[in-house]
Amino acid sequence: MSKRRDFLAANSGKRAPMPGFVLLMRPRDDGDETMRIGFTVTKKIGNAVVRNRMKRRLRALARELLAERGVAGADHVLIGRNGGIERDYALLQTELVKAFRKVTPQAAVAASVDTTTPAKPVAPVGKPL
Repeated sequence: MSKRRDFLAANSGKRAPMPGFVLLMRPRDDGDETMRIGFTVTKKIGNAVVRNRMKRRLRALARELLAERGVAGADHVLIGRNGGIERDYALLQTELVKAFRKVTPQAAVAASVDTTTPAKPVAPVGKPL
């Protein structure tokens, strides 16, 4: 996303604040199933070097997780927070997964769970069979 009006529209959607970033998600309802992503980091975070470093981390997170966790036909915005640059990358990943679960509609979550394959039986612990 690159237009200001898209970022402002996403601000009216669902919000998932995390310690390193804030995830905004808003369904576009225009019939287009593509997922769009935008990144923003304010000057409060630091100088241009720090802001660009934070944006690179957010882009890497989105590249890894957006395709499998994002909502089709929605705009997603990641807003960098002050503590995000010092946080461990693996911790940011788990926070982003948690944020996607928070903003994802429950119908999409239920549809993504595979109920067609039966559960595998678990062998009892203790004596071998």
